[in-house]
Amino acid sequence: MGEFPFKLIGVDELSRKFFSLQCPLQQTGGATLTELSCRGCLWGLVGICAPLDKGAVCIRSSGRMNKAKTENLREKVEGNELDLSLSNLTEVPVKELAALPKATVLDLSCNNLTTLPPEFCTLTHLVKVDLSKNQLISLPEEMGRLSSLQHLDLYNNRLTMLPLSLSQLRSLRWLDLKDNPLEQSLAKAAGDCLDEKQCKQCAARVLQHMKVLQEEADKERERRLLREKELEKKREAKQREKEAKEREAQKKKKAEEKEKKRKEYQAQMAALAAQEQQKKKKEEKKKKASQNQDKKKPSVSVLPAKRSLCSRLFSWILRLLLLLIVGAAGVITVCQVTELRKEPFCMPINLYVHDTVSWAQGLEVVQQVIQKISDLQA
Repeated sequence: MGEFPFKLIGVDELSRKFFSLQCPLQQTGGATLTELSCRGCLWGLVGICAPLDKGAVCIRSSGRMNKAKTENLREKVEGNELDLSLSNLTEVPVKELAALPKATVLDLSCNNLTTLPPEFCTLTHLVKVDLSKNQLISLPEEMGRLSSLQHLDLYNNRLTMLPLSLSQLRSLRWLDLKDNPLEQSLAKAAGDCLDEKQCKQCAARVLQHMKVLQEEADKERERRLLREKELEKKREAKQREKEAKEREAQKKKKAEEKEKKRKEYQAQMAALAAQEQQKKKKEEKKKKASQNQDKKKPSVSVLPAKRSLCSRLFSWILRLLLLLIVGAAGVITVCQVTELRKEPFCMPINLYVHDTVSWAQGLEVVQQVIQKISDLQA
């Protein structure tokens, strides 16, 4: 078809001839084609182009391949090899590749791949993978799962580091890392890969280097875990100490509240005791006052009581004497006046009366009394 009268976008020089064969132009409406963007097109699988107002794009049905596309991929398998180079791929059709386990050799060179999806590492049937001349900036951390991989070509990408899991690729015998901005130690371990021998040595040295890095990473992870455990222990210790302090503070607070209540109770009891003491003192004062009054009253009334007792005693004595006198007078009268005077018991009485009268008459006082009585009778 010769040179195209428009600018092809996303198509390198090696693909121009292939493009002219697989993606014929179809212009409609008389539009003038100035640009044709075919980025992301899978040559030989899509190949339908249509012009737009400002150019044309390569139309594809989906980023994922359907059954027809899988069948198209199957047609590309030759023996155990699947060649997807120069397909302008921006992503790897992992699902479709997984359906082709017989294709153990995969060529993805000369595409626009920048990363590989983690699912790529599930293609454990792959023995040889060519990813040269892409734009890869990193590889999946799960690369170590490609246990059957023996040949890996990463020439002319933008890799600076490799995943540590690469050390698990025990079957890897061939590796090319040329034209990558590798980190210095990795570049030194990789060395040159100008022939088969050097590429095999590169694989062995890189695997050993990655094993060392893996061991260092494991040790660092262990140290980090130990530090984290120590930090966790310290945090737990601090937490326990904090909780202990909080418990102690709470316990102290409760003790202070209890002591405060105890003091308040003691103060109340002391107040009640003081009140009771005051009452007792008042009662004692009243009692003492009443006792003092009672002591003062007998000083006034004891004498009349004593006098009353004496008067009563004197009265009884007088009555007794009066009774004796009356009795004696009755006996004397009986013995003097009646016929009983001659009786023997009256004789001593009469004699005693006679002697008494004689004695009384001899007294001057009695004579004066008799004289006054006689005077009064006269």
